[in-house]
Order: sequence, then C-alpha cells, then structure tokens
Amino acid sequence: MRVTMVNKYYPPHLGGIEYHMRDLATALVSGGTQVRAIVANGRRDPLSETIDGVEVQRLSRLFEYASTPVVPGMTNALRAEGSRTDGRPDVMHLHFPYPWGEYSWLRARPEIPTVLTYHSDIVRQKALLRLYRPTLERLLDRVDLIIASSPDMVEHSEFLQRHAEKCRVVPFGIDVERFASTPSTLARADELRSAHTRPIVLFVGRLIYYKGVDVLLRAMQDVDADLVIIGRGPLEAELRALAGSLGIADRVTFSPPVVAGDLVAWYHAADVFCLPSVARSEAFGLVQVEAHASGTPVVSTRLTTGVPFVNEDGVTGLTVPPGDVGALADALGTLASDRAFRERLGRQAFDRARAQFTIGRMVDDTLAVYAEARGAA
Repeated sequence: MRVTMVNKYYPPHLGGIEYHMRDLATALVSGGTQVRAIVANGRRDPLSETIDGVEVQRLSRLFEYASTPVVPGMTNALRAEGSRTDGRPDVMHLHFPYPWGEYSWLRARPEIPTVLTYHSDIVRQKALLRLYRPTLERLLDRVDLIIASSPDMVEHSEFLQRHAEKCRVVPFGIDVERFASTPSTLARADELRSAHTRPIVLFVGRLIYYKGVDVLLRAMQDVDADLVIIGRGPLEAELRALAGSLGIADRVTFSPPVVAGDLVAWYHAADVFCLPSVARSEAFGLVQVEAHASGTPVVSTRLTTGVPFVNEDGVTGLTVPPGDVGALADALGTLASDRAFRERLGRQAFDRARAQFTIGRMVDDTLAVYAEARGAA
C-alpha cells in the first residue's frame, strides 16, 4: 500500500502533530507500507529527502501567517499525486488543522481515497475560524473518513458531531517501552528524587495559556508536595513571579526541556503527574500516556476533549473541573498523601497504556481505516 500524508511540517520541525505524523509514518514503513509526506519547508528552498524510510517532500514556503505556512506549490503537488503513473497513492491522509493544505486539497481534487485526522478544533483564532468555516465544512463533507483520537472529540466538536457517521476513533499511541523501568532509569530517578523530602508533582509541557499552570501553582499552596515544571514558554516569567507571590517558590522547580533519558527518569521519580489544562486546545494530552507508561498516576481536567478519555477517573488517576483550584488541590493532596492509592492507580495506568495507547495498536487501527476508505471510495 502507498500512502501520501499532508501536513504543515515534518520533523525535525518541532510540534505535536509533526511528531505524531512521524511516529505513524515510520511505523507504517516498518510494516511494509510506502509513505510519502508532502509538507512545507522551513525556508523558501524546496527539499526532497528520505528519513527512516519515509519520503519527505518539503515544498517551498512563501511565508507563515497564524501558524499556517503558505505554500504556493501545494495544490499542484497534490494534483500530481492523483495523476502519477508510478507510485500513485492508494490513500491520501490529511492532518487537520492546516488550512492552506486543506484548501489546496479541495482545489486539487486528486481523486484518491482520503482520510483526515482531526487533531483538534480551532479554538483561539475565532475570527479566522469564521472565515475558514465554509472551507472546513466542505472539507469534512468531501473526505471519505475522519479519524478522531477519542470518542469525546466526536461527541463535543461542533464540526465532528455533524459527521459522526464517518468518524473512526483511533487513539494516539507512543513507544511505551521507552518508559520502561530499566536499572539505569530507576537509578537516575532515585538520584532526582533524593533532592526532595516531599512527594513530587510533575508537569511537562509548554508554558502557554491553555496549559493552566497558573491554576496548578495556586493549587500547590494547599498541597504538601514539591512541584517540578519542565518546559519553556512565553508565560515563564509570569509564572515564576506568581510562585514567589504565593510563597511557594522554595517548593517549585522550573526546568528547561530535558534530554529524553532524564524525562523518563522524571516520570518515574514523580509521585503524581498533573495536566491542569483549561481550554479545548488541549485535545488529547499525550504526556498523560507517557506518565501512565511509567506507572505514574495523573491528575487532569475534565475538558470536553480526549483528556479525560486518556486519564480515566478512578482508574488511572483523578479528574477535576478545569480551572477549579480547590478541586485540583484536593485531588493532588489525596494522591500525594495516600501511597497505596496512588500505587494502585499507577499499576492500572501502566497496564492501560500498554493495552490501548501503543504505536502498534494505532497503526493497526489506522490501516483498518485506510482499508475502509478504499472500499468506500
């Protein structure tokens, strides 16, 4: 089978969708599928290369606006896929949201069975969404099938609700063995933990508005634990100042992103992981799966996205209403103070990550969607 994927960028460009696309593409290639990725280049020069067996075609980018690379050659590139006599794809796979790519696909009309992964709603750019809405509705009408990462996204997205009959749920997966408790990982986790006399609450992510780190800091006033924040972002200075004004700066550690091995060790060193997100921009929360794969329970929020689907309340952790400082403090305090309870949730989280959120399962489910799309087209 041949698959052509379309997205804004491809690694080494940083981004959650880019990493997901890479993981899916390389795993498909490992199983014998031929994959081509058509994306924007980070500069004006086009570039074609092969990365881990994936053929990556980076098209010339004119400029970027509202996080959207504008690529004049995208329409012709997608049209060419439909007219190829050698290596014509069996399936085209779009990764939403990328308005320029989706508009280009609609213009190209490549006559190839097409699947679209709906990664998230467009949440913050409301003015642009009003302009883009007609194109988005045409797009969802015309693709053959839509992949959503959780049933919650299908249920609560105003756009997916209208197309529920063509939606298929394929949860995102990770390489769970990266988070195994190897001797070196456990030794490093012990070293990290030795600097703390209280339980450790861990946050990993960008310091941006929808992550709710300000809510987490306020909650930590009433939790007898240390907080470790790993990540960078535009709100860092503001959050550091908030920790100081709350009188908890001595219990809060801000760390820049760490190397992969240390990140895994931090997941094992932590007693609780927290994802306090406050907006639907947090569509899934893959860091929750990373914590679960390490055997660490999670406290997260009951957003109307895939976040509570990943972290099952009372099974793999606890969930609280978004923005509720008191409820977040209570949940964190419960897990920080009750070792037996958090260890039970941690074991269940470990098992669920390996049963439902592996790359292997994601690939198998995606291939089933491809086969259905080919039959329906």
